[in-house]
Amino acid sequence: MYTADKKRERILILGAAGRDFHNFNVFFRSRPQFEVVGFTAAQIPDIACRLYPPELSGELYPAGLPIWPEDALEEIIIKCRVDRCILSYSDLSHEDVMHLAERILATGTDFGFLGGRNTMLKSKKLMIAVCAVRTGAGKSQVVRYIADIIPQAGLKAVVVRHPMPYGDLARQAVQRFSSLADLNAADLTIEEREEYERHIDKGTVVYAGVDYQTILDQAEREADVILWDGGNNDTPFFKPDLWITVADALRPGHEISYYPGETNFLAADLIVINKANSAAEEDIITIQANASRLNPKAGVVVAGSEVTAEDPKAISGKRVLVVEDGPTITHGEMAYGAGQVAARRYNAAEIIDPRPYAVGSLKEIFSKFRHIGRVLPAMGYYPQQIKELEETINKAECDSVIIASPIDLRRLIQINKPSTYILYDLVDMDRPYLREKIEEFISKSISKSMRDSASKGD
Repeated sequence: MYTADKKRERILILGAAGRDFHNFNVFFRSRPQFEVVGFTAAQIPDIACRLYPPELSGELYPAGLPIWPEDALEEIIIKCRVDRCILSYSDLSHEDVMHLAERILATGTDFGFLGGRNTMLKSKKLMIAVCAVRTGAGKSQVVRYIADIIPQAGLKAVVVRHPMPYGDLARQAVQRFSSLADLNAADLTIEEREEYERHIDKGTVVYAGVDYQTILDQAEREADVILWDGGNNDTPFFKPDLWITVADALRPGHEISYYPGETNFLAADLIVINKANSAAEEDIITIQANASRLNPKAGVVVAGSEVTAEDPKAISGKRVLVVEDGPTITHGEMAYGAGQVAARRYNAAEIIDPRPYAVGSLKEIFSKFRHIGRVLPAMGYYPQQIKELEETINKAECDSVIIASPIDLRRLIQINKPSTYILYDLVDMDRPYLREKIEEFISKSISKSMRDSASKGD
């Protein structure tokens, strides 16, 4: 047991403005046996060199906590006399996790993780978590699909989204969005709007932020069912009654080679193999075999991602610039996404290479992520990057622009040439259908709730 004269273990939390803050809030913030010295930041540009604010850091950290760039990891460990580093961000290959661990272990410092038992919050309401094995597998498609089913049972659902607090952290502690006006008032990045906008377009309330206990308390007051819409391939912040993991049929094998996506794959109650309508049969079979071998208790559903263009005439026979979802293409390591699929489906004459037109940070993106194909990732983590995206698109010599980011970019930037927005939604392919699985789960949950209520009444 901790006593006041015992040395506090000095902790450095490795993060990317999301899971790291949650782990601090629910596990470290109020425990005096630990002394968190700060956070490091990776993956997301311009989130380092900030302060985790005193309003959120608690009584043990009245001055807040610094956020440093991960590049300075060894220097921080030595300077702050760190005893243990806790990895708290996602979508890393198993090899990259171990390279990071080796850097830490080489300094003589301990390296570790926090599991769900210490980080998942318990809800009083029915909780369905949708996670994935990789960024860009199609989690939000699955969440939207489920959100359409729940009202048919007379229940109300809200979505709680994995955090992306890239602005004023104290102001973003609890966010509730029910309209485009709410999004506009919050001064969000493209990456944040991408995750919220389509839910709102379909009439679903979305919560996000930093303090997920408070978020959960608020969401429970207006919902019968809470849908966790995960970020990257992270595990849920809430303990699920139904844990759904989305595997990507275009990336077979990634379900067992990325952290913590394999955790999601192993823990899932239901595995949805998405994008099967664009994948080779042998790749679908590979994922099914891995599920059968590693998680035989899980149900498996095979589904497709249906891509449609708002204006097919803007694509057919045209030289097009394809703008894809940013995170899917960058740290999700996809060479292309739904935009290129649409270009082929609607018979574009040519997909132009965006590299000759890239400006500013977008040049650096292409230099850093060499796997990117002839597509432009919709990067917009800060206002200058949004301007650079607009300039790059408008410089491009093409007939039209395919907008395949989840947000319609025309709401944020001015495009000087014809364009069309791409929608992509989940469709059932082979039985068992996802719809059947969700309806069965809801029916059983309602029956159990009625039995429990009757038992308490007796």
